Amino acid sequence: MTQDLITHVGFSTTSGEGDLNHLEASLARIVELGADVAELSLCGDDLITGGRVIESRAKRLADICAKFPLRYSVHGLIVSNFMDAVNLDYQTAAARAMVQLCARVGSDTLVHHSGHAPMAPARVIAGYDRMQQDALTELADFAGKHGVRVALENIFSIGDEMYRQQPSEVAATVRAINHPNVVATIDFGHAYIEATRTGGNFLDEVTAMGPVAGHLHVHDSFGRPYTMSKFYHASEAIALGIGDLHLPLGWGDLPWETVFDTIDVLPGTSLIMEIGERFDADRAESIERARALAARLNARHAALAA
Repeated sequence: MTQDLITHVGFSTTSGEGDLNHLEASLARIVELGADVAELSLCGDDLITGGRVIESRAKRLADICAKFPLRYSVHGLIVSNFMDAVNLDYQTAAARAMVQLCARVGSDTLVHHSGHAPMAPARVIAGYDRMQQDALTELADFAGKHGVRVALENIFSIGDEMYRQQPSEVAATVRAINHPNVVATIDFGHAYIEATRTGGNFLDEVTAMGPVAGHLHVHDSFGRPYTMSKFYHASEAIALGIGDLHLPLGWGDLPWETVFDTIDVLPGTSLIMEIGERFDADRAESIERARALAARLNARHAALAA
């Protein structure tokens, strides 16, 4: 009998901006929706100060998580950036603290954003890449001691003046590090926006990530870069279809069935829907579709292995 590649399906929590009661309510709702995994969005919950875990709050976090029958992953800081030479010591200290929080709640995965820097000549960009790779290797060594994998996530660039690795380049970084505690996170929405921005091939880029991907971020959009950024209501961006919208599945036009008929991932992968509480009334339908997508990929894998 073959092992399923995607073993868990669930949602990310919505940050309570320091209110851990909100986190508890968010987890309770995720369980009600039938999920078996939750990604803890801890970047806004005041759990780390100056690169150190705040012990009293970490204990409360662990107590909350222990109440629910869920597998956990943790999303690191949104501002995490291992290409940030000026603040690299601060960045790495905060990331190590996030690993420690993973261990407190039994999370086996820390999602970490791929870095960014000002666009520059190729020799300078190569230096950015080396900086990130070295810092990730050190973080992976530390994470391995805590039973945690670092899952490097692809992000889109805001414009041509910003350097970010393409999804296939994120995969190449993971391969180059070649560490048992480093995998990739495929964020399909981010890859879709970046492919539109650069004229790249979306399906080719996410397919390149698949063999090293141990974590998935799923949410819908139209893959439209930020050609404007001022909106008076979030609903206006949705109406225009612009940006990283994190919509329920089916609200955008990502070709989900084609994607899951094409990509491969590592065994034991979690599929996390980053679909916030704003869309709570539509999340039940999204998890039903996500489970169907996971089953589709798993069935293809089983048929090939038979």
